[in-house]
Amino acid sequence: MSGDVGRVERLAAAVRAQEGRCVWCGRAFGALVPATTDHLVPRTKGGPSWPENEVAACRRCNAERGHTSPADWADECARRGWPVDLELVRTALERLEEAVERRGGARRARPYLRGQLRRVR
Repeated sequence: MSGDVGRVERLAAAVRAQEGRCVWCGRAFGALVPATTDHLVPRTKGGPSWPENEVAACRRCNAERGHTSPADWADECARRGWPVDLELVRTALERLEEAVERRGGARRARPYLRGQLRRVR
C-alpha cells in the first residue's frame, strides 16, 4: 500500500515541477488528459522506479512512446510540431545519472543512459 502512495506522490511532484503539462506534447493535464508516470529509461532497459527516472506524460504520449528512447521520442514529438521540453528531459537524465552513481545499481541502465545523454546534450 505504501508503495502506491509513494508512486502517487512522485507523479504529483512531477506534475508540479512541469507546471501541469506533458513533457512531450505540452498539453495541460486535467480530467480529459490525465497525467501518467513515464520512465525516461524504460524498465525493460533496466530503468529504475526512482523519482529521477520519472516524468509526467499524458496517457497518449506514454502509450505511443512505449519503449522508444527519450531522444528518438523527442525527435518524433518535434516532427509532429509538439513543444517537447528537451531541457527538462536532459536535466532529468542528468539527475538520473547522478543518482545511479550515488546509489549504485541500475547496471543495465547505465550504457543506455549514457547514450541518451550524448544525444540530448
